[in-house]
Amino acid sequence: MSDAQVLEAGFASKSDCLVRYTASADAVSVAVKSSVQTLFGEAIRCSALEMLDSYGVTTGRLDIEDDGALDLVVRARIEAVLRKVGFALQKGERRAAVRRPPTSRDRTRHTRLYVPGDQPHFALNADLFGADMLVFDLEDSVAGERKFEARILVRRLLENEFLFGKSEVAVRINVLRDECGKEDIDEIVAARPHVILLPKCESCSDVEILDRLLSLQEKESGIERGSIYIAPIIETSKGALAAAEIARASDRNVALCFGYEDFSRDIRARPAPVASAGAAQRKNAQTDALLAREMIVLTARSAGIQPLDSVFSDIEDTDGLTESCYQARALGFEGKAVIHPAQIEHVRRAFSPSGEEVERAKAIVAAYEESLKEGRGAVAFDGQMIDVPLVDKAKRVIEESGRGE
Repeated sequence: MSDAQVLEAGFASKSDCLVRYTASADAVSVAVKSSVQTLFGEAIRCSALEMLDSYGVTTGRLDIEDDGALDLVVRARIEAVLRKVGFALQKGERRAAVRRPPTSRDRTRHTRLYVPGDQPHFALNADLFGADMLVFDLEDSVAGERKFEARILVRRLLENEFLFGKSEVAVRINVLRDECGKEDIDEIVAARPHVILLPKCESCSDVEILDRLLSLQEKESGIERGSIYIAPIIETSKGALAAAEIARASDRNVALCFGYEDFSRDIRARPAPVASAGAAQRKNAQTDALLAREMIVLTARSAGIQPLDSVFSDIEDTDGLTESCYQARALGFEGKAVIHPAQIEHVRRAFSPSGEEVERAKAIVAAYEESLKEGRGAVAFDGQMIDVPLVDKAKRVIEESGRGE
């Protein structure tokens, strides 16, 4: 790195900071400009000096332009800059595996909220919105030149055990067909996300490669093997045709997700003109992807994992979102992705059992339990014979209704 070269990370925006490192032969120095200078300016400077010492940096200048970033964000941005320069950790700040409470294979995943991995303003508050799953995105929502610092920020966020205690925590990595996806895995596994979302999955080998990479990193980080799950995302015609083998490719698989926008582009679908009759209805129905969606549901259910539908991209169209949810539910999907917190409640309401469904489920369980007490081998309810699968389904409805309270 030449003396004149300057490297930076982060943004000069709310809850974030812009960090610049300028190489020079002069003794290392730190300059802080903060919107909370009086309260936290010196603390930010001390944190920066501590990190410079940990990375063995003795020369150059570090400039920090802060707008209320938390210490973990400041440290993430400083770490990104120093590693870009080529410094390596010398002492302190050694990573330890996070003691995150485990998730379960069949937990409710009606809503999964995508959070840009390079935007701390959105990430820090994400757990407040009540999504079943938070997906910290390192792929589509992050520009190529920002992916390095984004994965460091996501790792730092997940290392904080006081954040994200309500939702299941997931990370969407980059595709494994290039080095970026492998670097994502190397960086974040020790922070112990519950689930890794694998984008543009097209074969069982994609899942098997991810499985092996996770096993290696789990061993290195002292994490129980197999404790991090996988949710492949089908986004191409090739992936849709291989859905059955993908769904069964690993014991880590807990869900099979659909990505409509990329799939529609891949098959070169041409949407009807907006002004044409029924165009809006056909848009909501995603008729160009109907076969693929049905295949995802069938293959996921046959493999014993959850089928999860794609996002509805128009955040202003709540009626369209609701209609899309009911169509997905009718096809057999377990839940849907959202890109804005305002969509969460609409999706949850559509996929959660109604009051009538809950009351019926309770009546079925009560009738079955009463028949067991009386020693009867079979019992009818509303003209339908009650068997164990029907009772199990009723119990799941009751369980899901309780989770929403």
